[in-house]
Amino acid sequence: MSDLIIHFEKPHDWAKTVHVHYWSGHNDSIESVWPGVAMEPVEGNWLRYRFSGLKALHLVFNDAQGRQTSDQFRAVNGWLDATGHWSPTKPSVRPPLPTKTYPPAPRYQVAAALRPLQERTDFREETIYFLLTTRFYDGDPSNNFFCRDRIEFDANGNPIDPHWRGDFKGLIQRLDYIRDLGFTAIWITPPVENRSGLDYHGYHAYDWTRIDPRLESPDATYQDLIDAAHAKGIKIIQDVVVNHSCQYGIRGQVHIEHLPIKYYVPHGSEPQRVNHGPYQGSLGNYAWANRDDIDNPLAPEWYRERHVRDPDGIEPLLDPKTGETVPKAGYQPGRFFGVDAQTLDPNWYHQDGFICGGDWESAHPLQQKHLAGDCIDLATERQNVKNYLIDAINCYLDMGVDALRIDTVKHVERDNLLEYVNAWKAHKPGLFVFGENLVKGYGFGDLGGGDNGPSQIRPWWYTRLGHDPRDPESGGDSGFPQLDFGLFSTFRDTVSKGTYAGSAQILGMDWIYGDVTQLVTFLQNHDVGPDNDFKYRFKGEQWMAAAAYNLIWTVRGIPCLYYGEEIEFMRGAPQDVEGERDVLSQTGRAYFGDHLSEERIRHTQAHPLYLHIQRLNLIRRTIPALQKARMSHLAEWGSGMRFVRDHPETGSYVIVGLAIGSDQQIAIEGVPAGIYRDAVTGAEIHSDGRLGFMVKANSAGIYVLNGPGKIGEDGVYLR
Repeated sequence: MSDLIIHFEKPHDWAKTVHVHYWSGHNDSIESVWPGVAMEPVEGNWLRYRFSGLKALHLVFNDAQGRQTSDQFRAVNGWLDATGHWSPTKPSVRPPLPTKTYPPAPRYQVAAALRPLQERTDFREETIYFLLTTRFYDGDPSNNFFCRDRIEFDANGNPIDPHWRGDFKGLIQRLDYIRDLGFTAIWITPPVENRSGLDYHGYHAYDWTRIDPRLESPDATYQDLIDAAHAKGIKIIQDVVVNHSCQYGIRGQVHIEHLPIKYYVPHGSEPQRVNHGPYQGSLGNYAWANRDDIDNPLAPEWYRERHVRDPDGIEPLLDPKTGETVPKAGYQPGRFFGVDAQTLDPNWYHQDGFICGGDWESAHPLQQKHLAGDCIDLATERQNVKNYLIDAINCYLDMGVDALRIDTVKHVERDNLLEYVNAWKAHKPGLFVFGENLVKGYGFGDLGGGDNGPSQIRPWWYTRLGHDPRDPESGGDSGFPQLDFGLFSTFRDTVSKGTYAGSAQILGMDWIYGDVTQLVTFLQNHDVGPDNDFKYRFKGEQWMAAAAYNLIWTVRGIPCLYYGEEIEFMRGAPQDVEGERDVLSQTGRAYFGDHLSEERIRHTQAHPLYLHIQRLNLIRRTIPALQKARMSHLAEWGSGMRFVRDHPETGSYVIVGLAIGSDQQIAIEGVPAGIYRDAVTGAEIHSDGRLGFMVKANSAGIYVLNGPGKIGEDGVYLR
């Protein structure tokens, strides 16, 4: 087994002898005794240590005098410089940190107003509000729709809370709410036409070329939403599914054979005796005159003939596959709801069956098998599939969509998926595209760290172009950043328990990503939350959430908030239905519009977390380094954390100190001399290369070199 060779640049204020403490993170008892082993000086301030026969280790560098780095992890040879950045080879010589200065600059103004859209060409300047359109705000009750599954009834047996409830009209009416909260971009769930028993969320596409009519109104089309958002300086991010279609195929392109749902009779019932809320007589689409699930012109003649002639599904129909006659109580539910992978059209679909068991951690089954019965895996490598999806999304880019979020990234092989991403970028230069690669853990892949999945399905792999799963730096930036599931996964053990302990370990791995400053950071979303088995909305105390937002809004990346977090909406609820009888109002996907009604919206906007996030957005918008810079000088000690954000291109330099649970004293050395002003308190400190300040519990110190001073008003937490 080859050796692991590590170099470390000793900071100027450390003791002469530097130690490296190491451990494997596995059950093999490999661990040094603190403070570890002494490193060998090589030249200048560089030191070296060779780990014989070891290839993947956790590390902490220290001088045994109280100074140490954050936790590191390394699986390839590397050089860690004094700013905390790893390189595959020795970095070029640069001036010592203490001599680094910035020329005096005038105090710049607080960014109270948004810059015009056309001037905001770097998406790192934005912050994102993510919402399920159908669950946000209902502006047009006439387009409401009940899915045939998970219907909620009141005490009198009347259906309530339609799944398709919010719409574009409602979103347009509440754009000011989102803008006043300080967000400059809105990520909406896929708006294209869907078909499934539970398709309100948009991830079961039937026709990528059409907007689902259950979202639109005559005076509130998708184009109207885009135009209205732009008029308020807000960008629209469209969620896009590349990996799969619904279980019915794609209108006008490919058909997946089923018996029409309107002929289905549950076991123990009789034809035309279905009584399921709006679904009276049959489970056929109650809002369509013909009650079919689809109107695909590629369906067989017998299907299309019954589409119009027998809207109620009464006349006997011969099952062309089995020869049996329907409707018939309890007859093979799979003939109505299931999919036979072997009969799929190979020009459009993979035929390898459905994901199960260990498939979830292996690249081939993840990328060749079907995700679920209503998520049928597209043959994304075929040119006809590429042409269809790329051309469809180009039309929305032409309408003014500003960015794309790509769903189920790890289910499409990286180089294949980049064909789509790069085609959309070529069509709209400057387009920001990011992906969702869900991982419940750090996501280091072959780099170790307890990860049992290969690099080829992990988030960092999609941000790179190289092909060495143990060396991220074997290839450059792919230009396809991801949602930061690695940082998110730490929150279960950090902020959810009132500590930052362990946060530095994941932030110390920033070098693995193509451009870490473009990752999209978050505390929770529609699929996951940081509690228990990552299944629930955040249920920690309010001060814990505030401390989490302080971290997310000041570390590298683009912050994203899931709708309702600003008022602890559905705190502790499962993000999606769990039990057989659960309905949406019991989950994190509950209807939010009641909190946005004319009677309640002012109360909503007075919530301490609403005001907290509002101020964080204002502070971040004012300080370029918080938007665009990498991190250095990182240190974390459980109840506190400090780091530097340095962006020379704009001359923006920030020292950040965070405190969780208790007041913390922050100290840092090796920073430029000059005047620093705190964006939180307005305190002013003259630094000679050192800086010390106190941060109140669950607040932040954001000391900006030549900064504007206090930004915004004190709240319960930022003070």
